[in-house]
Amino acid sequence: MRDGEPGLRVCGVTVRRRGVTVLDGADLTAQPATVTGLVGPDDAGAAALADVVCGLLRPACGSVHLDGADLVRRAPRLRGRRGVARTFRRPEVFRGLTVRENVLVAAQAHALTREVPGRSRRDRRRIRRAALREAGTVADALLERLGITAYAARRAGRVPPGVARLVELARALAADPRLLVLDEPSAGLSVPQTRALEVLLREVAAEGPAVLLIERDLELMMGVCDRLHLMRAGRVVASGSPFEVRETCRPRPAPVAGR
Repeated sequence: MRDGEPGLRVCGVTVRRRGVTVLDGADLTAQPATVTGLVGPDDAGAAALADVVCGLLRPACGSVHLDGADLVRRAPRLRGRRGVARTFRRPEVFRGLTVRENVLVAAQAHALTREVPGRSRRDRRRIRRAALREAGTVADALLERLGITAYAARRAGRVPPGVARLVELARALAADPRLLVLDEPSAGLSVPQTRALEVLLREVAAEGPAVLLIERDLELMMGVCDRLHLMRAGRVVASGSPFEVRETCRPRPAPVAGR
């Protein structure tokens, strides 16, 4: 992927913490309308790479581009305006607000801060006001889409962990992202919820954004990802289709003596 082309491109990213190399020249691409998987054990550096992409971690060297725009020097909130949204391994929600209020706040924030076209400042204000009026409709549609409408009036701090994870995902989708980064989104979900999530992610990707899915379990990626990147020791060591990457993980048979 060359500069200016759509999607996410990470090149040669290195991160050091207290003298320890967490990322060692990591490379990654995630194309629009595609679910891209990033898989590896806890110490592989996948979460750190997500932090770099989202602006929570500054690399010692390397570049991060989204749709050709350099993100490295942009603060997380500015990356959000550029279309980067993320969920975390431990769901981050406003525990004192209701489920609906959590999603509504995210939809309102997006309506007020998103980049909008317009010939004048008045045009842009008019577009933002219209989007703000529609924020409630957007929030309700997302609750229904994720199957959590029944929890709409409950405090987010008092819902089951799996529901809290879906609330966080609804908040991310309310930002209408161009890049959606999901850190182990199936953790805490039941098997039916996990299957439904896989279908949802395919649907979201089909609508245009690049979806970057981080998991430790390769098998969870097989049915949902178009492309996989395998991380070990801070580097991406294999890339390709899910089946190609799984083949690289299979132990090779020992050579037979005398052949």
